[in-house]
Amino acid sequence: MVRILESLGHDLTFPSRQTCCGQIHFNTGYRREALGLLRRFLDVFESAEAVVAPSASCVAMVREQYPVLAAEAGDEELEARVRALAPRVFELTEFLVGELGVEEVGARFEQRVALHPTCHSVRGIDVGDAPFRLLRAVEGLELVDLPHAQDCCGFGGTFSVKNAETSLAMMNDKIEALRGSGAEVLTAVDNSCLMHLAGGLRRRGMLCGPDESPTAGKRFRVLHLAEILASGRGEAMP
Repeated sequence: MVRILESLGHDLTFPSRQTCCGQIHFNTGYRREALGLLRRFLDVFESAEAVVAPSASCVAMVREQYPVLAAEAGDEELEARVRALAPRVFELTEFLVGELGVEEVGARFEQRVALHPTCHSVRGIDVGDAPFRLLRAVEGLELVDLPHAQDCCGFGGTFSVKNAETSLAMMNDKIEALRGSGAEVLTAVDNSCLMHLAGGLRRRGMLCGPDESPTAGKRFRVLHLAEILASGRGEAMP
């Protein structure tokens, strides 16, 4: 993500003081701990012109749940700080397409790719077709349709632990859809979903190693969309 944005002429900083956004804590009921992480996020990032993350899930936490946490705290100054920062926090693809007006980033990736539209990107922050537009502009890439693409993969953070059987059934449906898509590579804008699906593929013996070639319908590579967008810049493909 850093390489992509720097190649477009933007100055980036990666604050070493940053920590988790607190979504895990919030979703599990640890509101006090999540509030502490909210305050840290503000301290670290509120001076930035824009905050960009390769995770729709984390961005949704900041834009949707930080206002809830701040209101629960009854701290008007904190609420004002959240209101000021939240609109400046973006998921990578929505930032590229919606804020910068960029679709073609100079990438080259010669494989057949299926995109899993993650729940937080579609039903949370609504990135629209930004990921599709960016992938269609990658030289050599063939974007294929993923059957039942809008269906959840079953991860859902702690949902995958608390409701493991349901989570696994949803994951299996997504893997079967991938098998029928003709894709060699699965991508998404959230590594959490990709981690979940890669785990399912690995257990089936269907996940490619770093030095192996994918085979549509049998063995797959799993890459974050940023990895695809950063490929073909003189360094080896991911």
